[in-house]
Amino acid sequence: MMKIWLRRNFSALMALSPALLIVLVVYVGCTIWSVRISLTDSHILPSDHYVGLHNYVRLLNTDRWNTSVGNLVFFGFMFIIASLVTGTLMAILMDQRIKGEALFRTIYLYPLAMSFIVTGLIWEWILQPTLGIQKMMRNFGFAHFHFDWINHSSTVLYTVALAAVWQGSGLVMAIMLAGLRGVDDEIWKAARIEGISPVRTYISIVLPMLGGAIATVTVLLALTVVRLFDLIIAMTGGGPGDSSEVPAKFIYDYLFDHQDIGLATAASTLMLGFVLVFIGPWQIWQWRRDVRGAGR
Repeated sequence: MMKIWLRRNFSALMALSPALLIVLVVYVGCTIWSVRISLTDSHILPSDHYVGLHNYVRLLNTDRWNTSVGNLVFFGFMFIIASLVTGTLMAILMDQRIKGEALFRTIYLYPLAMSFIVTGLIWEWILQPTLGIQKMMRNFGFAHFHFDWINHSSTVLYTVALAAVWQGSGLVMAIMLAGLRGVDDEIWKAARIEGISPVRTYISIVLPMLGGAIATVTVLLALTVVRLFDLIIAMTGGGPGDSSEVPAKFIYDYLFDHQDIGLATAASTLMLGFVLVFIGPWQIWQWRRDVRGAGR
């Protein structure tokens, strides 16, 4: 049985072998190497002196790390909820077959084509009190207008979330719109016959049918949260103080500036664990759905 399968798929396996090799060596291999290094007393260069979980204990007792994780959780909650709501509302608007749909779709998706570095620089200029909105309003005669959230530790994460939602909501819109366009017209006809309002139809019937799309979007947004680095670097640099510090920047600083490889790899291993917490259940759900679909 195995020989027959190999004979039939030999060409495909040969074509995929370079990609498989890259995955095994670059991704899996480097991940295992990082986990190993996190268990050693490595500083400027990797070391073979094992210290067990010492780096993890030291990491969890580091105030800067705990602050960065708290900031990431707070930012992630705002970003995911706001992106889901904004992107879904935009998708519902586009689903009304409005005039100029292609133009609006391009406008909504335009931020998605930018890197987070570009997005961060744009919004850093917009929110900078001496350059952006505050300066513009004062030029219009509102001398006491204040909008300097980016310079205050209590509000800086809101500005970062605003920039991220501006870019991420287009992705939500595209995926949700594809799901909405796949809804059977008979459902809408039945809802109109029953006298159900469009708003109630969306909330009670249509959106619950798009559970797969919502789950996919949520996982993609969550992965964006975990990888958050370049937007912070471009907008705030982690400041004021450490009020916008995130784990990715913590890892970067301890790897290159503090030259503490052991602590940095311990932090990256914990972040890998966070990613698996999000991806694992989603992958299991996808697999079960595929199995159910194949069994029908």
